[in-house]
Amino acid sequence: MNNKLHLSDHLVLLAGVFFMVTPVLLTFITSTHDAITIYREGVQFLPGDQFLQNYETVLFRAGGFTKEVDGFVMLKNSLILGLGFAIGKIVISMLAAYAIVYFRFPFASLCFWVIFSTLLLPLEVRILPSYEIVQSLGMVNTYSGLIVPLIASATGTFFFRQFFLSVPDELLEAARIDGAGPWKFFKDILVPLSKTMIAAIFIIMFVYGWNQYLWPTLMTTDESLFTLVRGIKQIMQVWVGSQIPAFNEAMALAILAMLPPVIVVIVFQSWFVKGLVESDK
Repeated sequence: MNNKLHLSDHLVLLAGVFFMVTPVLLTFITSTHDAITIYREGVQFLPGDQFLQNYETVLFRAGGFTKEVDGFVMLKNSLILGLGFAIGKIVISMLAAYAIVYFRFPFASLCFWVIFSTLLLPLEVRILPSYEIVQSLGMVNTYSGLIVPLIASATGTFFFRQFFLSVPDELLEAARIDGAGPWKFFKDILVPLSKTMIAAIFIIMFVYGWNQYLWPTLMTTDESLFTLVRGIKQIMQVWVGSQIPAFNEAMALAILAMLPPVIVVIVFQSWFVKGLVESDK
């Protein structure tokens, strides 16, 4: 009976892997063909002979309307956006959770639930007032305009609050006896204890920032600030007259856009799982 259960479990896992990996594999294989072949025959199932040419083109050849932006520029912008989101959200969330848990001020619980209720207001709902504020501050077409308005995170605040609540009160009392102030307690005790939680939140927020499309599209008209996700869409908008979109380049960019989040998840995988498990204690 147990062997049958183990077999069925593995079959379910293998089926999940198949459905997750197959589209990525087909995208990679198709990206090794030329645009005309893809246009005529669709998705390819066998590798082509354009691998080096296609990936060299998307990485090193300047394109766009200004003919000054290449894949490395878009890769840099995506990296800045992903890291800015992740680091900014972690810092803001940790400080907010620290204040809610350890500082006794009126309506602390109410403040937390007000912050938590912002989960009901996704970016799409508040995008127009957010854009109006950023535009009035002169932050359009800047990295700060891309990152700062969205670094507040109810999700991060919730997870850090739950983690801080699981920290024994004896640590706080010991810190007080040793003469540690609020900042020293936070920096020397809570931050080291929160390493796994920080890693878990970092993965979530980095992937969230890296995959942003709507907000960068609204906030940037300067091609030098375009991200990889934006670049893929830009390639597919060149269908004018008899011109065929560069499907091969778009798929090559899609593969390149997948790599950094995958690398981050692989590197921090064990910390990610451990951080989420510890938050439930």
